[in-house]
Amino acid sequence: MAASELYSKYARVWLPDAEEVWKSAELIKDYTPGDLTLSLQLEDGTTVEHKIDPRTNNLPPLRNPNILVGENDLTALSYLHEPAVLHNLRVRFIDSKLIYTYCGIVLVAINPYESLPIYDTDIINAYSGQNMGDMDPHIFAVAEEAYKQMARNERNQSIIVSGESGAGKTVSAKYAMRYFATVSCSSGESNVEERVLASSPIMEAIGNAKTTRNDNSSRFGKYIAIGFDKKHCIIGADMRTYLLEKSRVVYQAHGERNYHIFYQLCASSHLPEFKAFKLGCADDFHCTNQGQSPVIDGVDDAKEMCNTRRAFSLLGIGESDQMEIYQILSAILHLSNVEVKDHSADRCSISPDNSHLIVFCELMGVPCEEMAHWLCHKKLKTTTETYVKSVSKMNAVYGRDALAKHIYARLFSWIVGRINHALKSAVKQHSFIGVLDIYGFETFDVNSFEQFCINYANEKLQQQFNLHVFKLEQEEYMKEEIPWTLIDFYDNQPCINLIEAKLGILDLLDEECKMPKGSDDTWAQKLYNTLLKQNAHFDKPRLSNRAFIIHHFADKVEYQCEGFLEKNKDTVNEEQINVLKHSKFDLLLKLFEDDEKPTGSPSKRSSGTGRAGPSQRDNKKTVGLQFRQSLHLLMDTLNATTPHYVRCIKPNDDKAPFTLDPVRAVQQLRACGILETIRISAAGFPSRWTYQEFFSRYRVLMKQKDALPDRKQTCKNLLEKLIKDQEKYQFGKNKIFFRAGQVAYLEKLRSDKLRMACVRIQKTIRCWLARKKYLRMKESAITIQKHVRGHQARRYVEFMRQTRAAVIIQRNVRMWARRRRYQQQRSAALTIQCFWRAYLARKQYYKLMYEQKAVVIQRWVKGWLVKRHYRRILAAVILLQSCVRRMRARKELKKLKVDARSVEHFKKLNVGMENKIMQLQHKLIEQHKENRELSEKLSSVEKTQNTDRDRQSKEIENLRRSEQEARAKAETLPSLLEQLSFLQHELEQTRREKEDLEEHTKAYKEQTQQVVDELNMKNTSLNNNIDELNKQIVEQAQQLTEIKTNVDNTKQLEKDLTEERSRYQTLLSEHLHLEERHRDLKEEMDLNITQTTVDLPILLKLQRRVKELEQDKQSLLQQLDKREEAQQEKAKRHELESENKKLKQDLNELRKSLTTESTDLMPPAPGSMPYDVLMEQLTSSNEELEMRKEEVLLLRSHMVRQENFQAFDKTCMYHLHFLTFLLRSTDIHTLNEDGELWLAYEGLKETNRLLECQMQEQDRVHSDKCRTLVEEVKKLKGEKEQQQKLLAQSLLLPEDARIEASLNHEITRLTKENLVGLLTVSLDPQHISLIHILPELMEQGEKQDKTIRKLKKQLKLYMKKRKSSVSVTNASVRAVNITRKEKEYRGMLEYREGDESWLLKNLVTDLKPRGVAVSFTPGLPAYIIFMCLRYADNVNDDQRVSSLLNATISSIKGVIKRRGNDFEVVSFWLANTCRILHCLKQYSGDEVFMMHNTPKQNEHCLANFELSEYQQVFGDLAIQIYRQLIKCMEDILQPLIVASMLEHETIQGVLGSKPTGLRKKSPSITGEEAVTVEVLLQRLSLFHSTMSQHGLDADLIKQAVKQQFYIICAVTLNHLLLRKEMCSWSKGLQIRYNVWQLEEWLTERELTDCGAKEALEPLIQAAQLLQIKKKTEADARAICTMSTALTTSQILKVLTLYTPVIEFEERVTTGFIETIKNLLKDRGESAALMMDTKKIFSVTVPFTPSSVALETIQIPASLKLSFLTRI
Repeated sequence: MAASELYSKYARVWLPDAEEVWKSAELIKDYTPGDLTLSLQLEDGTTVEHKIDPRTNNLPPLRNPNILVGENDLTALSYLHEPAVLHNLRVRFIDSKLIYTYCGIVLVAINPYESLPIYDTDIINAYSGQNMGDMDPHIFAVAEEAYKQMARNERNQSIIVSGESGAGKTVSAKYAMRYFATVSCSSGESNVEERVLASSPIMEAIGNAKTTRNDNSSRFGKYIAIGFDKKHCIIGADMRTYLLEKSRVVYQAHGERNYHIFYQLCASSHLPEFKAFKLGCADDFHCTNQGQSPVIDGVDDAKEMCNTRRAFSLLGIGESDQMEIYQILSAILHLSNVEVKDHSADRCSISPDNSHLIVFCELMGVPCEEMAHWLCHKKLKTTTETYVKSVSKMNAVYGRDALAKHIYARLFSWIVGRINHALKSAVKQHSFIGVLDIYGFETFDVNSFEQFCINYANEKLQQQFNLHVFKLEQEEYMKEEIPWTLIDFYDNQPCINLIEAKLGILDLLDEECKMPKGSDDTWAQKLYNTLLKQNAHFDKPRLSNRAFIIHHFADKVEYQCEGFLEKNKDTVNEEQINVLKHSKFDLLLKLFEDDEKPTGSPSKRSSGTGRAGPSQRDNKKTVGLQFRQSLHLLMDTLNATTPHYVRCIKPNDDKAPFTLDPVRAVQQLRACGILETIRISAAGFPSRWTYQEFFSRYRVLMKQKDALPDRKQTCKNLLEKLIKDQEKYQFGKNKIFFRAGQVAYLEKLRSDKLRMACVRIQKTIRCWLARKKYLRMKESAITIQKHVRGHQARRYVEFMRQTRAAVIIQRNVRMWARRRRYQQQRSAALTIQCFWRAYLARKQYYKLMYEQKAVVIQRWVKGWLVKRHYRRILAAVILLQSCVRRMRARKELKKLKVDARSVEHFKKLNVGMENKIMQLQHKLIEQHKENRELSEKLSSVEKTQNTDRDRQSKEIENLRRSEQEARAKAETLPSLLEQLSFLQHELEQTRREKEDLEEHTKAYKEQTQQVVDELNMKNTSLNNNIDELNKQIVEQAQQLTEIKTNVDNTKQLEKDLTEERSRYQTLLSEHLHLEERHRDLKEEMDLNITQTTVDLPILLKLQRRVKELEQDKQSLLQQLDKREEAQQEKAKRHELESENKKLKQDLNELRKSLTTESTDLMPPAPGSMPYDVLMEQLTSSNEELEMRKEEVLLLRSHMVRQENFQAFDKTCMYHLHFLTFLLRSTDIHTLNEDGELWLAYEGLKETNRLLECQMQEQDRVHSDKCRTLVEEVKKLKGEKEQQQKLLAQSLLLPEDARIEASLNHEITRLTKENLVGLLTVSLDPQHISLIHILPELMEQGEKQDKTIRKLKKQLKLYMKKRKSSVSVTNASVRAVNITRKEKEYRGMLEYREGDESWLLKNLVTDLKPRGVAVSFTPGLPAYIIFMCLRYADNVNDDQRVSSLLNATISSIKGVIKRRGNDFEVVSFWLANTCRILHCLKQYSGDEVFMMHNTPKQNEHCLANFELSEYQQVFGDLAIQIYRQLIKCMEDILQPLIVASMLEHETIQGVLGSKPTGLRKKSPSITGEEAVTVEVLLQRLSLFHSTMSQHGLDADLIKQAVKQQFYIICAVTLNHLLLRKEMCSWSKGLQIRYNVWQLEEWLTERELTDCGAKEALEPLIQAAQLLQIKKKTEADARAICTMSTALTTSQILKVLTLYTPVIEFEERVTTGFIETIKNLLKDRGESAALMMDTKKIFSVTVPFTPSSVALETIQIPASLKLSFLTRI
């Protein structure tokens, strides 16, 4: 392919950029060979000219088509180069929020710096069992691939996780281990997975720290080998660590922290157990405050300390050991605060009262003086003597820090050893999976010894990675049998030789460390002299003589030589160690006990020289040597395993979520080998297609005749036509291999062909649309003309009609106007006349009134004059009288005065003068009062007289004026008289009219009043109705609110009931599973015990496990008992409440009936309501009394039985001891001395005779008891008749007396019965003492008592039936009599005792469901078992009943356990178990279950036993079998769902498939035949038909179908959410079509109401979400309204994963996704991403009565049940 074809106009390329590394541009004109520039246009519209080097002619790299952007695998890109890789990662990380991407065999993981919901258990279950290429990239996919290869290839695996600090290595390794712990089960030992995961928080606490790049950076490397047994279950783990950063213990850079454990200790210092350590906050210690960043955002160190302690405990490290660990760590903190004082240049000292030193020595258990001395001194040894020399302050501080680092390193190693010991398993390890979490390539401004070792390790890992990639490429080519040439790849062996070879950097470093005066400078000079000119990978900086440069595979790094020797030696003052070795602290001694072990052999080897000290120092391994050896061991381990690579990328240095820095990303891609992998792939054939995939994708490029049956030949013919250069592709056995860029070229051809096809389709469609529009317009024009003409004709007719109507209207209007004018004139004349006549009448009336008033005035004036004259005369007479009387009084006064002067008169007057004076005074006061009142009255009279006088004077004046006027008008009197006569005539006429009007008005008023009264009445009635309606509305509103609250409460109760039922069923399944495991373990233990060789540790572990399981079983049983007791108590409480309510209602009815009819003193007649109520009360009381009697009898019999058993056991034990004593003797002659045998024989005969007599006596007693029972029955009948008589008599009494009499009667009757019962109880032991074998006879008696009670119940039932059948016609009575006369079977099967095993073996264990289901009645085994149960009930044998039912349950459980994977068997026994349960209910005698029975079925009810407890047991068994049925269906459907619902394409080539990378998608079902929806529907139909044939209840079938559809929906949706290539518009169309087929299947089988459609709703909405428009805000609102069954995370995930399959589709923008997120943020729902595929809906087993008559059932001969006999 020529460059001119690829670099044409509109082609897109990548240009280098300083900020973004690469930026996109587009050619604006074609490129021709020889051009020196390319005319390009950037994305912002800027035009640039890109220069081309004429020597190399290197053109800028091409961009991949948009269809390939965002691929899961980078090797799927057609153009494989750095910008394509960077752009693909950016699109996936920023736009799609996907952090994982494949790059061939490598998983690239970008740290999102944000918590993502993609690590839940549901995600683990979704990835479990899947091929690596089938799902989206994930760390779980890599872990599953490693686990699968370990199980399939029996080869150890390794997962190598690498990356720089902050890239997420530790988290990735943690999730990988969590995946292994979840998908595998522990073997033999408990909590292995938890212990493996518990090591992570401990290692993070003691080995992780905050750095400037990462808040939780691992400062060491570790390799965890997780061990598995032959069953691929975790049995243990082993951990190896590499190169702990010890310098961090004493030094941290700004913004960094020490190891987390120190800050956790400081945060927990307030706890009582840490008080002795005398800790404070982290800022108080020198080794924790140097970074000035003691707190990490979002991390609670105190809480993390709790997690660390919990992890220690889980790993078996006790509380005492933990406190010792914390004690050493606290000592290190105090050691860092020990201050050294400077005295001179080479002398220093430590104050003896230094508090931190004292605390350090107390915690470490060493003397303070010695430690202070050796911190400031050192010992020098020569051949002859030893010197103690003081050191400078700087050296003392170095020694102190070295001691702290050494202690911490030893403690770290000891903790790792304890963890390995805790994770070690006694079971032999079969294989392992190693997880390597190691530091990535590092380069800083100042690089030291640690960075050198880290980069050395990465060089080794990169070499192993390159070799592995090359090996895989070679194997792929050889497997496909295509010719291949050696691919040139970068080999970093020279760089490795530079470091580790002889006279390499490490060798020279070790040699310099052995020199007495070796230093960093001399070592640097040796490096320059030895390596500078000999190795191209070594270089020297220009401006430094204390540094060197190494050209690594990723980049060149400059290392500073300062500190290399000291860190490589890792020296510590030996005297300080000796002081610690003499400590009283046990853990400290354990840390340093390893130093003494290797000293023996070196001393022996060096004894000949006489220089033991230097020899020992020389033999001590340096850090570099140790690291090199451990690295070689690691590489050997990795080379012996199959590696899997995870490369972690740090997107930015600011820890910003979902932000990618291109410069930093490219640096890491180059450093971790991703680009090298791309280069190796691009050098060969990176694009690989199977022939079927290639044919499906590029079928559009060939004609119909070119499509041959042989797909391989078809693809060859097509490629030969399209690509002329045959070196650009190769044909393998199963795949086509393409060079880089060829797939892009094919995609270009395909898009051009599709574009041309689209243009042609558009042309044709536009022509068709235009013609269709023309024809539609023509037809519309004709139609419009037709309608317009019709409209015009209608308008003309309407005009004619309107004209005619107008003439008629004019005529009538004119007539109406003339008539109206005439009527107005007539009315006006009448009105004028009326008013004129009224005027005249008023005038005459006023005249008459005037004259009448004048006469009245005259009358009043004349009367006033006469009265005035009379008053004057009266006043004169009164005046005259008063004068005369005054004169007489004066004369009398004079006379009295004369008499008063005389003495006698004075004396007479004095008699009683005082009294008279008082009387006179009193009279005087009264007279004064009267005078005042009279004076007041007089004044008022005078006032009235004055007013009258004034008024009369005014009237007189008025009269005078009127008189003058009357005189003047008297002249006009004749004319007025004439007018008066006329007015009188008019007045009479007016009076008559007035009377008529008054009568008419009166009548009208009466009518109006009546109407008003009626309206008022109606108004009041309406108001009353309105008030009543308002009250009703208020009541209805209250009722509605109550109903709503009741409905809500009911819904909540139903929800709680469903949840409780599901929890109960889950607990039940777990309990049964534990029982099965317990049974299996017991069997295994029995087998192990029978073996000759017993492994004692395994036996002990099994015993311990059995004990744990028994404890779990006991706890579960206790929980179940508690729940059952709670449920029973709740049920009893509800029953008591309902009975109480019923009794209250009955009592109220009784009282009402008595009060309503008690007026008549006669008793109520039979059939009346009071009589019926009283009879019901009587019968219920009798039944209650019978129940109480039965309870008393049962308790009595139980007490007697216990006493009999005790007596009988004593006698039996005596006889047994006697017989054993006799039989122990071996010498029969010795035994027979003195005739002892004959005496024993006679004693036995006497005993037998006694027993026979006792048996006869017992028979007699039994017959007497039967007679007494018959007499008791007669007595009860008499009592009943007496009670009826008493009741009839009590009805004649008043209400209060009647109630009191009835109560007294009941009390007396009950006391009598209790006394009789007590007498019988007290008399029974006298008979017991005479009989030794009474228990058996008592059992028989109890059975007969039960029989009598059952007969009584049947008699009562018969009496009820007789009462209810009184109203039935004679025909029905005759029919009943006819059926009774017929001889029929009783619906029972007789079997001998002990035949239960044969019965269940033939009927349950060995039965083949298929033959029974097809040939015989559904549920036949259940009917047979129940008929046998009826026989056991009929003979009143409780042992037979219990043994038969228990054996049936055990047999069914055994069949389900052995053949639980056979759907037909499980369905068959689920149907039969439900049928047994229904029969137990239907024939229990309970009225609730007898409603649908026939009379014959009611006769077949169980008579002697109440089996409600077994109903619960069979219900639990049915639930267990149902869950097994669902599991069986799930196992069958699971492989079909994804292939049929997602992967299969109905029309090949239309939906299209995108090119994939090295990890090809594998079909879910292997085989030639494709799995379609029809296959899935056939399987569902088979399930449905099988369940229907077995007679399974319709409700259970519906629940099973709903569960099936939920499984289909959950599995499909989960895979859709985890497979990016499935989220497209075309796939949504395919899913909707498949769902429609499922709904049609439901409709055909009339299962639309089972809830299966609702179960599919999430999948339907997800498919709609893929197809709906996704651009505007209105679309976002529509999506939010539509997607009610999907969670917010699911909606966002689908939108994020939406991927165009063809170029004409568009991706969903990030802005639209943010809009959706904002609209859905208020949703209150679960944040779970995946649907729970393990969820099983709670099942209910509704009662379904059977119409099958038991007496008609016959036993087929094929069942081999000839020992059963029909009765």
